[in-house]
Amino acid sequence: MKIILIYLFLISLNLFGQDYNHFTIDTVKNKKMLIGYCTKEAFQDTAFSNWFNENYSNYQPDNQILDELQNFLNNLKIKIVLGTWCSDSREFVPAFLKILDSIKFPEENLEMICVDRNKKGYQNEVDNLDINFVPTFIFYKNDKEIGRIIEIPNTTLENDFLEIVKNN
Repeated sequence: MKIILIYLFLISLNLFGQDYNHFTIDTVKNKKMLIGYCTKEAFQDTAFSNWFNENYSNYQPDNQILDELQNFLNNLKIKIVLGTWCSDSREFVPAFLKILDSIKFPEENLEMICVDRNKKGYQNEVDNLDINFVPTFIFYKNDKEIGRIIEIPNTTLENDFLEIVKNN
């Protein structure tokens, strides 16, 4: 019985995993923003859903590149660092998530971290990631970083994604 109570107490403190979808106020625009680890569902909050849903539905990825990406998903993990206050994040993160949905990228291999205007997370989530611009898409193969898309793609999101995974 004591073990169960301790377990329930630890769960209530959320010591067994990430704590997701924290909100704070952007002091520049006095608007709600996400901070720390987040899920895709957080973007359905009324503070974000208009820009997220519009940019997600409007993005039309190149299906030929999507087909080719399917060959490079084994042992791949992706970390996205973004700011809900940032226009580039608002444009490219929904589009990138549409790409991931289109190729059925495993959700458990995706991690998203929202930062404030100083590129700080809720706790220390990004302290060792060398984040200077958002969004930053970090690609890992076998838990080793293999490349990044920083702020804006060189060509298109899906083409830059393919170039990173194809060359590693």
